[in-house]
Amino acid sequence: MVAKLFSATVIGIDAFPIEIEVNLTGVNSTSMKDSAISIVGLPDAAVKESRDRVYSAFVSSGFIPPRGFTVVNLAPADLRKEGAAFDLGIALGILGATGEANPERLGRIAAIGELGLDGSLRPVRGALPIAAKLAADRQVAALLVPRANAREAALAAADRLPVFPVTSLKEAAELVNRGRGTPFRAELEKFDTSGISCDFNEVKGQLAAKRALEIAAAGAHNTLLVGSPGTGKSMMAMRLPGILPPLKFAEALETSRIYSVLGLLSAGQPLIDRRPFRAPHHTISDAGLIGGGRDPRPGEISLAHNGVLFLDELPEFKRNVLEVLRQPLEDGVVTVSRAAGSCVFPARFMLCAAMNPCPCGRGEVELGCRCKPEEKRRYLKRISGPLLDRIDLRVPVRRLTESELLKAPDGESSAVIRQRVAAARERQAARYADLGFFTNSQLTPGALQRFCVLSSGGEKLLREAIHRFRLSPRAYSRILKVARTIADLAASADIGDEHLFEAINYRKSELEG
Repeated sequence: MVAKLFSATVIGIDAFPIEIEVNLTGVNSTSMKDSAISIVGLPDAAVKESRDRVYSAFVSSGFIPPRGFTVVNLAPADLRKEGAAFDLGIALGILGATGEANPERLGRIAAIGELGLDGSLRPVRGALPIAAKLAADRQVAALLVPRANAREAALAAADRLPVFPVTSLKEAAELVNRGRGTPFRAELEKFDTSGISCDFNEVKGQLAAKRALEIAAAGAHNTLLVGSPGTGKSMMAMRLPGILPPLKFAEALETSRIYSVLGLLSAGQPLIDRRPFRAPHHTISDAGLIGGGRDPRPGEISLAHNGVLFLDELPEFKRNVLEVLRQPLEDGVVTVSRAAGSCVFPARFMLCAAMNPCPCGRGEVELGCRCKPEEKRRYLKRISGPLLDRIDLRVPVRRLTESELLKAPDGESSAVIRQRVAAARERQAARYADLGFFTNSQLTPGALQRFCVLSSGGEKLLREAIHRFRLSPRAYSRILKVARTIADLAASADIGDEHLFEAINYRKSELEG
């Protein structure tokens, strides 16, 4: 007898439906030791080990293990299957083939979950993209998942696919045989993006740097903070996500899909509801940053999708690690290719980097800096020109004196700054509604000509800046994008000369000298 049901596998961050077929042969055998289970369809080692977990779960749950030879086929056969998520589907398929589970109802069900030897179910990675894919395809009428994965699966499936949480193989089999149950209801009202963990009003002084970060947040621009240790660079960077507009539900699902396939979502956190902030150490490898492995997994830049990637001590990162950022910064995605195939991961993040002005970090003779000019140039040259060209705002962060710190008034709160940023983002979203992007940082060359028109005085000012600072064509376009953002913050329909002048000031830097 052949029993069928569905499951799914995750490759990269994309889910693919899998049909599980189970056929029992040689059932006239009476010896337990004569039983054998063969799993075919390009299974990896973890899938092959499912045979032992299923057998033990059968015994612990009170089911009779199949006697004779059992063939389990995971179709399509040319798609590699990995992980323990097929355990529950394989076990239910065998129960259907032996008649202990209703085979007709099984054919309309999908199941994922790792079995313990006692028949209990453990959570698996990728429940969110799996539920979203199965709900979109509408091939099945119900999805069985471990209870710990229920909320993320239900949120992804919404009302398109009932999700049933189960805690054990026995409970799953009883649910199939009953043909009815209570699907899990995800509580969307708990989706909250209003909280701000670190507030900008805790940062004393540094008005110029805070202004630059507000511009960066308003247009999703990349930023480099340059200053000696103790000036507040990291402190301000950590507060950058708090002034970004709240995550929309669709953005939260997209970001959570990445965390789900890495197993970083918990039962109490089914969705990433705040802008991500990732700050990898400078010893990270290129694969750790962009993703990789034999079966490619997302890296730090994908975990920062829809949020902020903070690289502190930028020159201390290995050159080859920094260079892999160039393509994602332009395209918003990263393609990881391996012999078995390639995966495309989303990577639309804001880069905020920080660095010292010189090897010793002091930067000024008054502060005890003794670095020679050649040493400073070598230090600054650790960052390649092409990467630096993709950073829109270069912001000097100077050390405040004790007197300045004591006299500095409390700054604006992150909530107040976020209101201005959100208003500027809304202007951009309305302006580019028909163009497929939403922020000034994503402006295409054609859109630049259409939406970044300068006055005659502005054109002259920009030409002079290009000649004086030897700016590249990419720098030209990025100045226009920043100027457009500054105008949006000022609620100006046109780019004024004052907006352009401020944008140019953020671009010029001794780093390019």
